[in-house]
Amino acid sequence: MKQGVQGSAGAGIPEAGAPGATRVPTQQRAAAALDGVRERDTAPHGVRGEHTHAERPLPGPRPAVQRSSVRGQIVEALRTALVAGELKPGEVYSAPVLGERFGVSATPVREAMQQLALEGAVEVVLNRGFRVIERGARELAELAEVRALIEVPVMLRLARTVPAERWAGLRPLAEETVRAAASGCPAAYAECDRAFHGALLSLSGNEQLVRIAEDLHRRAQWPLVGGPVRHGRADLVADAAEHMALLEALIARDVDVVRGLVGEHFAGAI
Repeated sequence: MKQGVQGSAGAGIPEAGAPGATRVPTQQRAAAALDGVRERDTAPHGVRGEHTHAERPLPGPRPAVQRSSVRGQIVEALRTALVAGELKPGEVYSAPVLGERFGVSATPVREAMQQLALEGAVEVVLNRGFRVIERGARELAELAEVRALIEVPVMLRLARTVPAERWAGLRPLAEETVRAAASGCPAAYAECDRAFHGALLSLSGNEQLVRIAEDLHRRAQWPLVGGPVRHGRADLVADAAEHMALLEALIARDVDVVRGLVGEHFAGAI
């Protein structure tokens, strides 16, 4: 049986002819561009070693993916699916099946899943694919504590030093979180929430701080075992309202109010 898709290094997916391989239906050919190299997929539906025959297809319409940056778009699409609860904690997903959903070959999906593994969202399951990490409320509380230790002192320092007009320039981002919350879409809100917090911290001029805080923030948005804790529309609206109140306090340079608001904001993230 001819192998047409090369797996990513370290992906845990065996090559064709590996012991325990499973023969699966033929996948339609699809062209995928990855890192500027155009690749034609002549692989079978599943790469040997990925057991996809009993896996149910994911719900929802197939998103349109532009070929100019396949892996990056797949990473973002998978992050959205995680926050939205379409990828369930504890479930195993194979690259060929996910590739069918996005209309691309299995290769960029494996590359995207490897990125999510580095972020702590999934883990490699040898000969099967990738399992969504099962996380509990304790891990969420620990992430909120670490975020508070990093972000609160920086926010208080910035509240004393950043001019009001610079804070006012962030008002469109705060208003965007309000609109996203009103839509009731957890994935849309998660993106706007990260953008707002990232913009606040970027005023520190510390790029490493912004990157670390964004990584912690993203990890805090992955799904929990038993379902999401704060994905209800009312919770999102309340969280967005805190953004607006915080921004107004920063503009007014009211450090005491800022201290109280950021404390409540991180406490509410648990």
